[in-house]
Amino acid sequence: MSANIITLSRIVLAIITLVMFQMSLYFRVAAVLITMLVFYMDSLDGYIARKLGVASDFGALFDITGDRIVEHVYWIFFAAAGMVTIWVPIIIISRSFLVDTVRSVAFSKEGKTPFGEKSMMRSSFTLFLTSSRLMRGSYGFFKVLTFVLLGSILVLQAGAGLISRSLSIALLPKLALFTNVCVWITVAICLIRGLPILWDGRYYLLSRSFPRELKDAG
Repeated sequence: MSANIITLSRIVLAIITLVMFQMSLYFRVAAVLITMLVFYMDSLDGYIARKLGVASDFGALFDITGDRIVEHVYWIFFAAAGMVTIWVPIIIISRSFLVDTVRSVAFSKEGKTPFGEKSMMRSSFTLFLTSSRLMRGSYGFFKVLTFVLLGSILVLQAGAGLISRSLSIALLPKLALFTNVCVWITVAICLIRGLPILWDGRYYLLSRSFPRELKDAG
């Protein structure tokens, strides 16, 4: 239960930060710090669930749901603010819906989960792309870095009067360029981790229409 409360708290905090990003300088600074806390809590809920011995299939699915909500609200907010192209949340959200649909079918039909011993992935390679520490860590790192950088741009914009105009003119374009690179690296890793799920997911999707003999033969 404690782990699920942490997941719910992450969602609430993420929404609060979006409000703070639209306020004055010090609220924006606090929003950047809370953003880092929100994503740190992503690893904390799983750790607590394992430590207390209360890990469950529902908890794992709820954790993914929390991740989706948190990630999507940030992408939508920054797109609405004109800081990233609208295509970024379109790609991320579409990928999430497709992947979660396949995962739901795999779970409902055969009790397969996204990660762990009952993972729905059907090869070591696709399991590596979706579940390995390297891939999950890389995606998490660039996602947090991107949101922190985007938030930092909002901080600099709010604090433009506190720094010299020449420094602001020199710093912001470079920071924006670096941030944009991080945005598209994050999108790329997201797709790299998502496509194998759709590929292996065909087994569970087609199982409704084709005999098991045909599936195994394919």
